[in-house]
Amino acid sequence: MPDTVSIVTRRASIAPQSVNLDARTVDVIWSTGAPVKRRDVEGGYIERLSLDAKAVDLSRLIGASVLDAHRQTAVRDVLGTVRSAVVTGKEGVATIQFSARSEVEPIWQDVTAGILRHISVGYSVEQWADSTENGTRVRTATRWTPHEISIVPSPADPGATVRMEDTNMEHQTAAPDNNPVQNTTTAVQTEPDAVQTRATINTEIRSIANVAGLDQSFVDGLIDRQADAGEARRAAFDELAKRGGGEIRTEQTHVDIGESHDDPEIRARQMGEALYSRINPGHELSEPARRYAYATPVDMAKELLTLRGFQTTGLSPASMITRALHTTSDFPIILGDTVGRTLRDAYQAAPSGIRRLGRQTTARDFRAINKLMLGEAPMLEKLNEHGEIKAGTMTEAKEAYKVETWARKIGITRQVLVNDDLGAFSDLARRMGQAAAETEARILVDLLEANSGNGPKMDDTKALFHTDHDNKAGTGAVISDTTLSAARLALRTQKGLSGQPVRATPKYLMVPPALETVAEKWLATVAAAKAADVNPFSGSLSLVVEPRLASTTRWYVTADPSEIDGLEFAYLAGGEGPQVESKSGWDVDGVEIRVILDFGAGFIDHRGWFANAGV
Repeated sequence: MPDTVSIVTRRASIAPQSVNLDARTVDVIWSTGAPVKRRDVEGGYIERLSLDAKAVDLSRLIGASVLDAHRQTAVRDVLGTVRSAVVTGKEGVATIQFSARSEVEPIWQDVTAGILRHISVGYSVEQWADSTENGTRVRTATRWTPHEISIVPSPADPGATVRMEDTNMEHQTAAPDNNPVQNTTTAVQTEPDAVQTRATINTEIRSIANVAGLDQSFVDGLIDRQADAGEARRAAFDELAKRGGGEIRTEQTHVDIGESHDDPEIRARQMGEALYSRINPGHELSEPARRYAYATPVDMAKELLTLRGFQTTGLSPASMITRALHTTSDFPIILGDTVGRTLRDAYQAAPSGIRRLGRQTTARDFRAINKLMLGEAPMLEKLNEHGEIKAGTMTEAKEAYKVETWARKIGITRQVLVNDDLGAFSDLARRMGQAAAETEARILVDLLEANSGNGPKMDDTKALFHTDHDNKAGTGAVISDTTLSAARLALRTQKGLSGQPVRATPKYLMVPPALETVAEKWLATVAAAKAADVNPFSGSLSLVVEPRLASTTRWYVTADPSEIDGLEFAYLAGGEGPQVESKSGWDVDGVEIRVILDFGAGFIDHRGWFANAGV
């Protein structure tokens, strides 16, 4: 008798779709522990997540948010919540519930239709186990915490999906025990495929109605009679034909790709803002940076090292700072961001009188900036009897200057960071900001006082202030009605390149600190008892005090820089004001901060400035 083969059978777990339409829940696989390629400062490696029950801390996942592609900048990014979560040793499984908000409904419909199926989990790693397989570095997370679950277009773990089966249901198999050879396992065709197909068709019906501009009653009628997609299209065309070919709308879907909240560089910028808020309590923290509001530099170094996959257990605060400085670029980003914010505050607050009298512009590069000046347009002439229009000419002149680079570097020591000495930290940054503003003002003053106070040489080979330019008092004198009147008259009667009046309107009186009190008296408003006592310059000129002026007697009257060319200063395009760069120090045991200022200035025209040497 031939041998017989006994086939052992047991109940199979074949179930319908896991979507519960009434409860708006669905089961998902949020991790299978699949290997994922990553990269850190040491190069590429394979990351694995241990799914041992002792390795995964689910305390933060149960009750956590279900997000739209990891975005967490606003309430609208929350699609639902995690109702339950477990790990089985082979995979992580959760039941998630979707919100009933109207903006979430299209996503819920795509999930029920099987269109959106990909899942991604956001997590942090507290402990790693490193190994090597076939020459490739492998890092296994042996203690980690999932924080949220996201619906995404494409997951890192290909097995992380919306579950289309519920393994809690059972089917019975038909197999007569008295005939093991003929015993076969049969699976009853169940309704999940039909449910999924119906949901897909209903979604398409809604899309057809939306494009055709048809109302909900049209959609409900087709769904109630179990219409297919082809029937829905024909019905939509018939409905449009009845309406006379109504307007068909087309819609374009816009997808926003958000930043990953686990990116160490993004974390570093948030930490930099939080550190700055400790220095400047008036700064209102952005929501992402609020989590680091009370973190010290040591706390930040530890978190950044952990995010980069470095072991921090047992490290002292000084060792953590040292490792953060020399093994990642994140810590210099934090300090550079903080120094940059503090420096800019101090730079903008530093007073500079002469800067008010110039016009700001930008330069594309470091080549000379040539400013072409056109003379006045020729006067219009009356047409003769033949209607002939005569051609006019315009004279021109040019001046030039260029942007140059000014720089300094400072060091923030490791001791300052370990001690959390923000006082020394902020004081250094403020001083650099003030130094940058002082550099700009000094460049402008040196330019003005060149050639023994006569200013730079212009394109006509004459100094800025020259008797031939009619912008210099023949004899120095103190501020008075007479001298101010002479200065005002000189500006108002200036002539352009073509000899026509340009009528520069005097607006500012600039003096050194030694003349400030005298100038205030001559510009003060006086309630005069008689006409002879009226101050003609009250309210007509604005006082500017420039403490960097070398002369204690020389004073200037200038026109509004927006009205006529005069002093002009420029920054390199895209770099207005001081720029900050940072890196781990080699010469300094800490971080080196480099402050760069691309700045240049020149006088474009002499007609808007008048100088009096005083006495």
